[in-house]
Formats: sequence, structure tokens, C-alpha cells
Amino acid sequence: MPLATPYYLIDETALDRNLARIDQLRAQSGAKCLLALKCFATWSAFAQMAPHMDGTTSSSLNEVKLGREKFGGETHAYSVAWSDGEIDEAIANADKIIFNSVGQLERYAAKATHLPIGLRVNPGVSHSHFDLADPARPFSRLGEWDLARVEAVMDRVSGFMLHCNCENDSLEALSALLDQFETKLGHLLERLDWVSLGGGIHFTKPGYPIDGLAARLKAFAERFGVQVYLEPGDTAVTDTTTLEVSVLDIVENGKAVAIVDSAVEAHMLDLLVYRQSAAVAPNAGPHRYFIAGKSCLAGDVFGEFDFPAPLGVGSRISLLNAGGYTMVKKNWFNGVAMPGIAIRRKSGEIELVRAFDYADYVSSLS
Repeated sequence: MPLATPYYLIDETALDRNLARIDQLRAQSGAKCLLALKCFATWSAFAQMAPHMDGTTSSSLNEVKLGREKFGGETHAYSVAWSDGEIDEAIANADKIIFNSVGQLERYAAKATHLPIGLRVNPGVSHSHFDLADPARPFSRLGEWDLARVEAVMDRVSGFMLHCNCENDSLEALSALLDQFETKLGHLLERLDWVSLGGGIHFTKPGYPIDGLAARLKAFAERFGVQVYLEPGDTAVTDTTTLEVSVLDIVENGKAVAIVDSAVEAHMLDLLVYRQSAAVAPNAGPHRYFIAGKSCLAGDVFGEFDFPAPLGVGSRISLLNAGGYTMVKKNWFNGVAMPGIAIRRKSGEIELVRAFDYADYVSSLS
């Protein structure tokens, strides 16, 4: 019997394709790859992912602890700002601690002298299609940009985080950024043991020249004598996960609108944040519908798509790319039923690994 919708569906075979590309890059470049938990933290998939990656990187104490407990490998602890109440626990669970500013480093580094200490440096250049996600945007709070301040703490720093990419699928663009890093920061990079280039490098995209990326990363590492880290998030899980929904009603108001048992703001929030449409496949045929959610938000629309046959109550729809920055942002807006989490095993069997109910809704508030 099919699972009741809505649910997120992770496909192990699709995930293996991405992990194979990660393996290839690691082997050819010498770079280490850490899963960015801010993007994907569904730990039921970690057993499959962990053998192909070197650990995790965080944006919060909760993510540090999850990486240590559920993933293993290296646990890098980064946050835009640590608080007095969490820094000790973050350090206790970390293999490396990374500070976003010199101020944070000066406040807390004495507690972490037994760990490699990193500093996020903002070189003032980036590759991003969205101002919202651009770490080099004007007045950015992400990383130190004043190299004189960085120079003053180099005796306490063993590595840099240089996270400057968002959805960068161009090797040429990435190489140009590295050229700028080398020119601007080379005198500092040669004094380090490791450099994290962050995430946002879309090297699992079909056709991406992984050989060329590996060679460029290896040359960078050898020039400065550093261990390079990458922090793939969406890159690791792209095209692996769908949101499975069912049609509840069809309404007509100039166009046909199919209302499904899900909500954009609750279950695919990034679409609203970045003003994007969802995707379906094949998105072809003579029957066109708006696919809309069941929340009270007027703009709760996944997108407009073409289907080969008419939709009706009970029709199933698979909304694509519901892994990265999607499951981590799900919420209880309108109290809409939370999607379950299921995994399609390599055998083809679909296993429900998590279901949510009214008790979970009640416990999310007080």
C-alpha cells in the first residue's frame, strides 16, 4: 500500500551518484569534504554518506552535537556568533573551532588552545546569484575583512574559512576567485595548516569538470602547503529527494489550480525566500495547472506545470529537489501536517523512517 502523503522521499541510488563524485574529487585533489549540516541534517541518511565524506561542519551548537553524535569523522564547529552559554559545549564536541570575527576569537580562543583554531576571513569577492546569500554583500557580517586585524591574531590561528560561493557551477569562475585569494591573501595563507573553501561549489552537477576542479584545488593546496576542505551541502544531496504530495481539490479562477496536502511556506520554504518555482518532471503535456498549497497564505503556490493527463482528487505529484535547504527549514505554519521522511532503498523498497503527528505539533510550542 502506498505511503500516505505528504512525505519527503530520499533516493539512495541517486544519493550514491553524488557520493561517487565526491569520492572522485577527494581522491584526485586531496581535499577533504565535510557535510554542511545547515543544508542537510536528515541523519537517517548519514550511514550512507559518512563513508564518502570526512565529517561535518556546523552553524550552531545543535549542529555541532548532531555531527559528533550521528555522523562522526571530523567535527568543525563554526557559528556566526557563539554565546557564553554554549561555547564550552561547542569546544567539547569539536575537532576544530572556527570564529567568525577577531572579537569572538579574542573572547573565547583561550578556552580552545588544545584545538586547531580557525578564523573566517571575508576576501570581499564572491560568486552568488542571490544578494540574500552573498557573503561579500555590502556591510556583510560574515568574516573579517580587515587584514590588519587578521594579521594581529595569526599566531593563534591555524586555518581560514573562505566561504564565498553559492550555486557556483563554473570551474572558470571558481578558479578566478582562487586567483584573487592567492593574490590578496597569499602572504597569510602560506602561514596556515588548513583552509576551508566552504560550500556552494556545484561539482556534482552532470558534466561538471571534476578533473579540472581537482587539479585546481591540488595546485592551491601545494602552493601554500595547506589541507583544503570543502563543505558541500546542497551539492551532496541535489537531485536526491522529492516531496510527495496528493491533490485535495481542483479550483478554477481563470486557470486550473490543484490544491495539494502540503504548503510552500511550511515544507519548501526556500522557494518563497528566493522567489523561485518548484520543479516537477517531465513538466510536459497538454494539461496545465497551478500547484498550490493548502495554507491560508495567498501566495502559497509551488508553481505552474504541464501534465500529460488531467489531475484529479487523489493524483500524486512529486516535487523535485526537496533535500537541500528544505527539510532543515520545515515548520508548523498553519498546523499543516508535517511530511514524513522516507527512504527509497537501493532494492526499490520505500521505508518510512519518521512520521510526525499532533503530539509533535503541540511539543513545538508551549
